[in-house]
Amino acid sequence: MLAYAGPKPHIFHTGIDFDQNKEDKYVYLHIVVELIRAVSHEYIEDRVYTYTTADTQVSGRQLMNELKLVCPNLTELIKHENIDVEEEIKEDIERARDNKMLTQEEKITLENNIKIMHDYLIQRAINKEVYYCAINVLAEQLKRDHIDYVIVPMYPKFVHVLHSVQGVLRKEKFPIDTKIDIYKEDNKLLAKLQVITL
Repeated sequence: MLAYAGPKPHIFHTGIDFDQNKEDKYVYLHIVVELIRAVSHEYIEDRVYTYTTADTQVSGRQLMNELKLVCPNLTELIKHENIDVEEEIKEDIERARDNKMLTQEEKITLENNIKIMHDYLIQRAINKEVYYCAINVLAEQLKRDHIDYVIVPMYPKFVHVLHSVQGVLRKEKFPIDTKIDIYKEDNKLLAKLQVITL
């Protein structure tokens, strides 16, 4: 199941801190889904298409159902990520127990803090895995349909998604060059991801 977990945690023997600059990928999922919807149709050459996003926020269950349509192996990805993170948590607990720099009491506190964050860590990892599955689908659609550009409102979450798409296209076997421009039109700030084809 998809659900918001929260910012990235840093777990210590003294407590748990949260890095507010490392937001949970869940907050971007509805944007990726909207963009996938926006580009999923037949194209007529030299025609500009517009898409109005929905005003309502969708639930984790709705996101999951919609993402399963574009990422058919989503359930398997989630299971695999769950197993990987469970293993990482076990290793973190072992490292806490073996830490020569901490007192016995500090080791126990660190281990308990890791255990407290167990479900949180798993949910964040699942959200990240699902996010990148969707980002790959979006990037593939842009590439396959030879979409020259996508324009979105200039909000940080939208720009974050565009940067993720850029990263995926840059890592292609034959890297695809892109650029993001910020501009103003009709008193609205917009961000434009341009897919540069040779």
